[in-house]
Amino acid sequence: MSAHDQLLVVIDPVARRSDGESVRIAKDVLCGGSEAKICLPEGPEEFARALARRGSRRPVVIGDDRALLRAVALLHRDRSLGDGALALVPVGPSAAVELAHSLGVPRGAVAAARAVLDGAVRRLDLLVDESDGVVLGNLSIPAARAAPAANGVSVWDTCRSLVRTLVHPPPPALVVRTHRLRVEADGVLLTDLDRVVEAVTVRAGDGRAEVVVRHGAHADPVMARALTVTVSGADFRYRADAMVTGPVRTRTWTLRAGAWGLTLPAVGVAGGG
Repeated sequence: MSAHDQLLVVIDPVARRSDGESVRIAKDVLCGGSEAKICLPEGPEEFARALARRGSRRPVVIGDDRALLRAVALLHRDRSLGDGALALVPVGPSAAVELAHSLGVPRGAVAAARAVLDGAVRRLDLLVDESDGVVLGNLSIPAARAAPAANGVSVWDTCRSLVRTLVHPPPPALVVRTHRLRVEADGVLLTDLDRVVEAVTVRAGDGRAEVVVRHGAHADPVMARALTVTVSGADFRYRADAMVTGPVRTRTWTLRAGAWGLTLPAVGVAGGG
């Protein structure tokens, strides 16, 4: 059996609790088509140890976007992210696996597991900050509100929520919070502290970071493509994929083209960058 067929399957504990049936299906497909070693970590430390001891096996994560982010961050900090490819079988509520699907990972345990076995590696860009934080998809400042978690919500929880809403109607729409931020892209000043900023978004594009600065509904957005983006100003929080970080006063993100590999369905993937 080739090294490609030797897998280390790390099953995130959140996935096991939230959708054990999808986890079982994915595990059966993977074990039926490869020599798979199954790891069932109970927490972040065991998750990290499992990845560190993978040897020559291809790492496969069964879990949601947070599990994927954890795996990429660990491999990046070990300076082994570029050595091979990572694979993912997304398991969790729709809101918790949006990043995985946006990267091209199939929906459904069977389709995703088959892509692990039969797919091809696509090299993807990565945003890395000076504290070794990583961004796979979108970065937003200020941090956008996360969708409420759907795990463990019962009918009674839904009823109680409805009653509270009827007795205490929600408040009017909140005023958009603004910041005064200095934003530089490859050393070029996009906005400074003398202007109010409504939102800054950064996304790894085709070999460059795509930066958009919004000053409000009546002003055109300022856009740029760059290899480095620096944001500074008063304390601000930012959302990087599924994680909120801060407050910080300055942060620089550097784009690393093709820094990591993700196994995706083979059709239209070979040669992608």
